[in-house]
Amino acid sequence: MKLQTQIPLKKAGKQIDYNSQLLLLGSCFVENMGRKLDYFKFRQLQNPFGILFHPLAIEKLVARAIQKNFYSESDIFYRNERWHCFDAHSDLNDTSKENLLKNLNESLEATRSQIERTSHTIITLGTAWVYRHTTSGNIVANCHKVPQREFSKELLSINEIAGSLGRTINHVRSINKSIQFIFTVSPVRHLKDGFGENQRSKAHLISALHDVLKTRVTPSARLSPRAGKDGNDKVGQAVGGYFPSYELMMDELRDYRFYERDMVHPNLLAIDYIWEKFKQVWISGEAYATMEKVDDLQKGLQHRPFNPGSEQHRKFREILKTKMAIVGREYPFIEF
Repeated sequence: MKLQTQIPLKKAGKQIDYNSQLLLLGSCFVENMGRKLDYFKFRQLQNPFGILFHPLAIEKLVARAIQKNFYSESDIFYRNERWHCFDAHSDLNDTSKENLLKNLNESLEATRSQIERTSHTIITLGTAWVYRHTTSGNIVANCHKVPQREFSKELLSINEIAGSLGRTINHVRSINKSIQFIFTVSPVRHLKDGFGENQRSKAHLISALHDVLKTRVTPSARLSPRAGKDGNDKVGQAVGGYFPSYELMMDELRDYRFYERDMVHPNLLAIDYIWEKFKQVWISGEAYATMEKVDDLQKGLQHRPFNPGSEQHRKFREILKTKMAIVGREYPFIEF
């Protein structure tokens, strides 16, 4: 008897291994996957500007990093005894103006540097709803608890999302043409927008992503008058693939036992389940043996002995050091 619908998955062509370099950008779910990749010691840079929920925020970060368009005092503001930037998450806020600008510009440099050597970029989109600051006219990445009356709320269209994704792809490939993009939609439901509004938002994101991936092009000219009937005027390289995080949560884990107490965020069991599916699709089988070694070492390092001064524990620590040295000789960048 079959008691669960299964989403068909197939292995990706250019998979992640321990020679890969990763850049992770997007919603809070990208951080769930990032913690898994970090646990297994894959090389990565994760959300240098903090969580970014919508495609325009990701595009702006990538564009500024590629163009070396550094931040200045005119790009930040002071409120509630802290300095903020509408382009970044509140995690970067600081009591010092100088520190905020330093952190913002160091994040831009780190992003560009990682893009130059990255093999895979994982982008997780959370919502198609955006907030436009009415004074500046700019769409923000984060409102920083500025009163809502200072913003207008908008739903990005499928064409607007696809155009933004296309520009992001083009920016990245202007300095690294071999990057594989892994796109996914966050399974976290944004119910503060409303139930129907959340569904519209996710539908726009999914439709735009499949539109971009189906054409297998860099669709910067989607809205250009020079574009052909299909909305594109040039053919580009295959951009990568779509991983169905949202669909796995909705269709395979359709039960509230897989949610946190807020009934919105996936719990650890759900995250583990989706990670195993991601591993099946995007992690090279050649990396599995090393992942098992790293997992064994991580568990050993987390072990809390009853008697830390015992001979038995001393031998246990020596064995761990030997195992770490073996892994380190094969992959010198792995540190515990």
